[in-house]
Amino acid sequence: MSTRTILDPTGERTVAERARLARPASLAGLTVGLLDTPVRHDITYDGRLLPGSTRLDPTGTAALVQGHGTFTTGLVHQQAADAALLVRGVLAGRDATATA
Repeated sequence: MSTRTILDPTGERTVAERARLARPASLAGLTVGLLDTPVRHDITYDGRLLPGSTRLDPTGTAALVQGHGTFTTGLVHQQAADAALLVRGVLAGRDATATA
């Protein structure tokens, strides 16, 4: 099994070597977490989107920003249909916008 090098940007002074875990046979019962923009309020991904996931405000101007988190969550769901999904929006505001 191969290893990869992980450096902790919080101040680790030595290299931590960790072996990669084996790929599970199934993702049933597991949760995949995504940090992205919130997902559209009306999509459930076949009931796999967990309560507490960040949703776009249906009354806002979400049409301009709803694509990325909704798209990436859809890709994960397509590849891991048995897994539960938890999406946390990392951009602020009811429309998931960012300011410089």
